[in-house]
Amino acid sequence: MPLRIADLPLDERPRERLFRHGPQTLSDAELVALLLGSGTAGASAIDVARSLLGDGLVRMSRRDWSLARRERGVGAAKAARLAAAFELGRRLAAHTDGDRDPVRDPIGIARSLVHRYGHYDQERLGAVFLDAKNRPIREREIYVGTVNATTVSTRDILRIALDEGAVSVVIFHNHPSGDPSPSGDDLLFTRQMVEAGKLLGIEVVDHLIIGLNKFVSLKQRGVIL
Repeated sequence: MPLRIADLPLDERPRERLFRHGPQTLSDAELVALLLGSGTAGASAIDVARSLLGDGLVRMSRRDWSLARRERGVGAAKAARLAAAFELGRRLAAHTDGDRDPVRDPIGIARSLVHRYGHYDQERLGAVFLDAKNRPIREREIYVGTVNATTVSTRDILRIALDEGAVSVVIFHNHPSGDPSPSGDDLLFTRQMVEAGKLLGIEVVDHLIIGLNKFVSLKQRGVIL
């Protein structure tokens, strides 16, 4: 029979240790166990947490929780808590106190996007819309699916830019493989975006391709002049 958290001495239980010594002192499995709240017949919360963490924390963060909820010891409520915790972590990693500061270098945007988009297992395209002073107006995810010049409409992106009152835009999308090297489709789509933007007076400042803990700027690569 597995050792339940309730069977541990009080000062050894994850929740008590968190309050006494801080969350940084807990292992990944203990933190996940706290989110789970309970185990199942034959497996403690820590056992279930270790099973979920079998391929590491990064892979766990990329899981489809609508499917993972069917796993033994998880269920809908626990899966929702885990999905929410990972999403809050991504949002916090991307947040800065200077959100309305002028964007002097899209690389700063890229570094924040890596935390949120580098782990997805499906391509997602979005944009950061900028005002006349180069300040972010809004960041918006626009498309989920294969990103290329055929599936993504430059017109739709620029229409949103006009609706937001933007004068420039930073486009971004992720590569689920984790490798941000641009494909031929990426280059074609970028050139089409730049040309379409010129017709409407909207500058495409950069197209950032997000990978796992890294990114590529097509501005730096010379694709956008």
